[in-house]
Amino acid sequence: MTLYTALVVLSKTAAPMIPFMTEAIYRNLVCNLDANAPESIHLCDFPTVEEAWIDTDLEKNMDEVLKIVVLGRACRNASNIKQRQPIANMYVKCDTALNEFYQEIIEDELNVKSVTFTEDVSAFTAYTFKPQLKTLGKRFGKQINAVKEALLGLNSQAAMAELNATDTVTVTIDGVEEKIAREDLLIEAQKMEGYVSDSDGNVTVVLDTNLTPELIEEGYVREAISKIQTMRKEADFEVMDHIAVAICGNAKIAEICKANEAMIQNIVLADTIGYEAMDGYTKDWNLNGEDVTITVKKL
Repeated sequence: MTLYTALVVLSKTAAPMIPFMTEAIYRNLVCNLDANAPESIHLCDFPTVEEAWIDTDLEKNMDEVLKIVVLGRACRNASNIKQRQPIANMYVKCDTALNEFYQEIIEDELNVKSVTFTEDVSAFTAYTFKPQLKTLGKRFGKQINAVKEALLGLNSQAAMAELNATDTVTVTIDGVEEKIAREDLLIEAQKMEGYVSDSDGNVTVVLDTNLTPELIEEGYVREAISKIQTMRKEADFEVMDHIAVAICGNAKIAEICKANEAMIQNIVLADTIGYEAMDGYTKDWNLNGEDVTITVKKL
């Protein structure tokens, strides 16, 4: 009902600017269902604001969802991982943790198994601390090399936590504890292997790009489904046409498809999936580096 209302109200609002398109939409959506409705959109009253329908919390949360999804896609692109390849985890740092309803939207949009909101993502970043020679060189003199070694030997996450809390880092030089201020340090952030991060204002996302064999297999299955659906369209099959599928020329892909046969059949409306050549619409594909030949035939 929400989609229906949105389409009808939007059509009425746009009617003065695109009269013929909105008329067609109105007659399809409204006149076919309501015999008492005005016969033309141009005979309807112009929409008025419904204050009761405004949900500011929903708008704010969806803005946050949009920002997270955009950053997540940027991380996928940076790591060169296709959208159809499932990813296990994504970590999000923002002002407000979104509830399960919004988490599921993010997971679906980014093809991520789990989204976790956290107050600290520093664990996914490694830091290197070096002395600012202009200031610390005067302070420590001949001991500056010992300062360099001490800084390089720090636990980077623990040191960054201390720096954020106190604006200083503690090191031991010749048995004496020394506190070094933030402005006396050169800090380099380095991404941890297997994780990609991106930020925008108050939102930071970290994508876990470590792919397990199970995730890789699911990626192949999703690619195969996508190619079969593309072939259905290219062969001018109707949406509800049932088909037969043959997957040939690659033992690895055949084995994966056999293990996930029921899911593939259900999605592409395939009554049978074979692994030997057959007549029909045939096309060669490359699925994530694996060459395979797929044939579809309407039943």
